[in-house]
Amino acid sequence: MSGRGRLALCAYAATLMAAGAMLPLVEPATWMLQAAFLLAILSGVGALTRRVPLARPLTVAVQALVMLLLLTMVFARGQAILGVLPGPDVFQQFGHLLNAGGEDVGRYAIPAPATDGIKLMVIGGVLLIGLAVDALAVTFRSSAPAGLPLLALYSVAAGLAGGGASWLWFLLAATGYLVLLLAEGRDRLSQWGRVFGGAPPGPGRWVPAAGGNPTAPVRTGRRIGALALGVALVVPAALPALNGGLLGATGSGDGPGPGGGTISAVNPLVSLQDSLNQPDNREVIRYRTNATDTKDLYLRIVALDEFDGTAWKSSERKVKDVPDQLPQPEGLSSAVGVTEIKTNLSAAGSYKQSWLPLPYPATKVQIDGRWRYEPTGRTLVGDRGQNTRGAQYSVTSLLVKPTADQLASAPAAPPKLLREYTRVPEGLPDVVRETAKVVTKGATNDYERAVKLQDWFAVDGGFRYDTQVASGTGIEAISRFLKQKEGFCVHFSFSMAAMARTLGIPARVAVGFTPGSPRPDGTMSVGLREAHAWPELFFEGVGWTRFEPTPSRGSAPDYTRPESPSGNPSNPAQPSATPSSEPTTVPSASDSCPPQAKRLGDCGAAAPQEILPPTDPGTSLGTVLGVVVIVLAVVLVPLLPMLWRIRVRAARLGSGGRTPEDASARTLAAWQEIADTAWDHGILPDDSQTPRKAAARIVRLGRLEGESADAVHRVAHAVEQVLYAPVPRPGTGLTEDVGQIRLGLGAAVSRWTKLRAVLAPRSTVRVVWALSERWAAVTDRWGVHRLRLDRWSQILRRPSRQRG
Repeated sequence: MSGRGRLALCAYAATLMAAGAMLPLVEPATWMLQAAFLLAILSGVGALTRRVPLARPLTVAVQALVMLLLLTMVFARGQAILGVLPGPDVFQQFGHLLNAGGEDVGRYAIPAPATDGIKLMVIGGVLLIGLAVDALAVTFRSSAPAGLPLLALYSVAAGLAGGGASWLWFLLAATGYLVLLLAEGRDRLSQWGRVFGGAPPGPGRWVPAAGGNPTAPVRTGRRIGALALGVALVVPAALPALNGGLLGATGSGDGPGPGGGTISAVNPLVSLQDSLNQPDNREVIRYRTNATDTKDLYLRIVALDEFDGTAWKSSERKVKDVPDQLPQPEGLSSAVGVTEIKTNLSAAGSYKQSWLPLPYPATKVQIDGRWRYEPTGRTLVGDRGQNTRGAQYSVTSLLVKPTADQLASAPAAPPKLLREYTRVPEGLPDVVRETAKVVTKGATNDYERAVKLQDWFAVDGGFRYDTQVASGTGIEAISRFLKQKEGFCVHFSFSMAAMARTLGIPARVAVGFTPGSPRPDGTMSVGLREAHAWPELFFEGVGWTRFEPTPSRGSAPDYTRPESPSGNPSNPAQPSATPSSEPTTVPSASDSCPPQAKRLGDCGAAAPQEILPPTDPGTSLGTVLGVVVIVLAVVLVPLLPMLWRIRVRAARLGSGGRTPEDASARTLAAWQEIADTAWDHGILPDDSQTPRKAAARIVRLGRLEGESADAVHRVAHAVEQVLYAPVPRPGTGLTEDVGQIRLGLGAAVSRWTKLRAVLAPRSTVRVVWALSERWAAVTDRWGVHRLRLDRWSQILRRPSRQRG
């Protein structure tokens, strides 16, 4: 294979290795096979046009045209002329698919389904980057700048993943780039000789002028490195994460150590609206419960308790390890009736986010994985990448059943809680306060005010539920909502919470799912369209209490209806259960799902299983061995050049052998060691000189004096005796002389040069030379073998008369 062909193959491989970082983003991963096939065609076209040969810009233009034809055949064949040639309809189709792909990126959780729009974005991006890499590295013979498009491809993947791209993908992309650089280095060597900092043995060497140093490539490398670092920092920060927001992706929640860490504020508005507008109500959670009535079993994800005038969001809170028994709910009195229930939940493989949906208030959660507990909101958040994908867990929670009288007679909330949860921004329009006062006119307590607000939004105020209304959570959005009277659950819950705060009622907004719909097997199914937001108001003695102002969504709690139940408190230790509603461990046998939907993760959740309390078996042996291997690799890989030099030095200066031939070989090896030691300290080797001149050169450039200079000349004299004397007389004391020379060379250079000579010796490039020579020998032998096979095949094709 020619050097340019090898370089083209390495450019192809480097692009695919960098594109590997996008594999976790889209499922199924078959798009990668399609991209690899199309990129192979594109690289092959480049190789053919370079053999014609064409002018460099024309080669790139031909490849770009072929890329357009390939994308047309794959994504817009129906709009193309003769199914191949692009026309105006093709570009219109591309625009439509790109717009749809952009919407899908913001809509779906990781991994997103491979829709046509997303496939066009990822496959087209890989082809575009592949074209840029091939043009820079192969057509224009400059592999170093080709690292920028490769880094851009990895950075796009990291940015879409929200910074969650694995370091293994970065290592793979970096390996591809290094392979590309090595291929270019070998190609240059084959044309100009080895230029790795010194002249190689044999003819064709390149030696810089005295005192010269090839610093231009170093400067270029530094500039490219600085630019690459800038791309790595800027691109991921500028890209939106492909995560679907709060309801469909991973989030932050890291907090190492018990009681440490915080959870970050999140805004669920966009993702919640996207979930409600999904064309298919894809199942995200399935659960089984022993509750006799599930209308109040909302699955709560997080509470938004801070309103700064632009949006409702969750405050940054400290998280800690999940306790075996969660603390008593804040503000709940023993006089209020509660029923303890147990719920087994199973999350779908396509549902991936860092907050765990829980019935509220949960008192015990049994789940495997790295989860942390946030006490104020009573929520669980994943730590270090932990998410809900495919999770199965069991939750014990309370159904709180206050009466209207208990809510109406609730005392004032604690002053600290009252200050925090009644805070409103200074710029809140007067219309919000005035409307709240008008709606609640005649109410004698906070409970009556809350019910009047709920009924005004849900029934009496003339509001209309519409998920297509423009999003907005700030004060302007609330004013617009109160005027236009149309919106979805976000507008209703946010507006009611803000109005309640203006009336002095502590309020916040909860985000999660409504109870879902029953299935024939007795489980409950929760889909994306069950995503919901509702206000929670605080009443001392009852705690945080759900209200439902959104019309046609969820259900109004019993305690907000004219006839509120007045039962006595129940025993929390005795769950309400009947034989038909008791959670079971038997999965549904009626479930069926096509294989394609299974691959996309669209089959929903598995039937909930009984979950045993999590156990801590300790760190497994495999994990320990894996960590040890990784640590050894991280430590040893940078030290490989130094270890190789130590081994080579020991072999060269070892035993002199028993025969004169062994002693002569040891003398030559010692001389080779001196040349490599000088090379490591910055003195380029020159094998064209005699040993005597080479010794003088080492003494002069290495600024050697005294014993070190005498040692160089002694070894050079011994080499001349071995090479030229009729009866070779090998030298003695070679090991001591080589050690003295190393000391002298080290004393004459800077500390950095001396450290580099030890840790990153230049002479280790001989390993690359040796591998290159072995590879060339293998290819030469294969070439001879192939010629023989061709000759025999030609003979066998001849007619028998000619063979005779």
